[in-house]
Amino acid sequence: MGVLMVIFGVFVMVLCMCTAVLRWNEMRYRKKGLPPGTMGWPVFGETTEFLKQGPNFMKNQRARYGSFFKSHILGCPTVVSMDPELNRYILMNEAKGLVPGYPQSMLDILGKCNIAAVHGSTHKQMRGALLALISPTMIRQQLLPKIDEFMRAFLSNWDNQVINIQDRTKEMAFLSSLKQIASAESSSVAQQFMPEFFKLVLGTLSLPIDLPGTNYRRGFQARQNILKILGQLIEKRRDSEESHKDMLGYLMRNDDNNRHKLSDDEIIDQIITILYSGYETVSTTSMMAVKYLHDHPTVLEELRKEHMGIRERKRADEPIEWNDLKSMRFTRAVIFETSRLATIVNGVLRKTTKDMELNGYVIPKGWRIYVYTREINYDPFLYPDPLAFNPWRWMDKGLESQNYFLIFGGGTRQCPGKELGIAEISTFLHYFVTRYRWEEVGGEKLMKFPRVEAPNGLHIRVSSY
Repeated sequence: MGVLMVIFGVFVMVLCMCTAVLRWNEMRYRKKGLPPGTMGWPVFGETTEFLKQGPNFMKNQRARYGSFFKSHILGCPTVVSMDPELNRYILMNEAKGLVPGYPQSMLDILGKCNIAAVHGSTHKQMRGALLALISPTMIRQQLLPKIDEFMRAFLSNWDNQVINIQDRTKEMAFLSSLKQIASAESSSVAQQFMPEFFKLVLGTLSLPIDLPGTNYRRGFQARQNILKILGQLIEKRRDSEESHKDMLGYLMRNDDNNRHKLSDDEIIDQIITILYSGYETVSTTSMMAVKYLHDHPTVLEELRKEHMGIRERKRADEPIEWNDLKSMRFTRAVIFETSRLATIVNGVLRKTTKDMELNGYVIPKGWRIYVYTREINYDPFLYPDPLAFNPWRWMDKGLESQNYFLIFGGGTRQCPGKELGIAEISTFLHYFVTRYRWEEVGGEKLMKFPRVEAPNGLHIRVSSY
């Protein structure tokens, strides 16, 4: 009996201490003028609930506090905005003190020179260098031939196999980007680079706690290994003085035609940014397109019809060209609808550079603002029957240009690689649907937050078409 009383007493004491800590943490952030909301535990905040519950956490908080509330996620005090009009204002007003505010883990792992982290004149310089790499002219003349050559080889010999399409699209997105960045060396460095890159990606959405075994530690160590790989690659190219017509070659140019000269550190962070930003979007959209096309035979039939029409105009070995890409109207619609329904991107982060008033509340300097755009994708006023996979809705170009189209970001931070990503996914789908038919094996579970993924893989049985 005495032992039970001691256990009960310890339990009550721990409960009281936890309650006191939670109350103390709430009191710290109960400043006049802040939006309503909860802050959770010191340091950890509500990160666990946010990552595990995802959309349900957001819906519950909105039901309690409205569409503008405070929280503490990914190591930062954060205000969440779920109001479409306010979100648009936030994204369009970087000059008024709303700069990129990505979590510390992302800044540490992607590098302080990456385009998502910088602002003002530095952002203009970095964005100019990036846009020069992925302009329509560069895609048409330099990148699309590389993408076509890679996809043609990558999608060969899949016949009569059971494959994990999640793993294959991850490899595809990484290796395709690496070939565009460093054509000559892509094969030799891929085996060493790829596992480090995958660890880096996992670390970007984690608490910045530098302890052994954490995703943050593994991601940061992977960054250090990638810096060595890329540093050696740059040094080797300088020693050889050979001209290279790829992204790295362009970034390293010292002639007067290069208006956006970068330091080696900036070049490396730019390369990591290109790999990171394209990887997640291209791999996940490609995987989910395969999934949705399998589940909607009518859509697959229409898509295949478009691509068979292109193949009929070509010789068997003739590559996809710019005009072919521009003619893939239904393919573009499938990509947009996949991105919308799967919600590949849930939102973007901004940071206040000064105390500022938003929506009637005062947001302190240094706080993050999470522009949560997920719910817009399911708004029945914008997308009738929003849970249906209906690419035909995008055949009207007006939908792509409307104010709330935030699938590829918004404001001055709209994804500069949008058209390059579409080119990669379109070319992948072209060779996949014209060569193969497929069926799912096992009906594996899909998770849609914080990343869209199949924890046990997404297996399909492939046969020739």
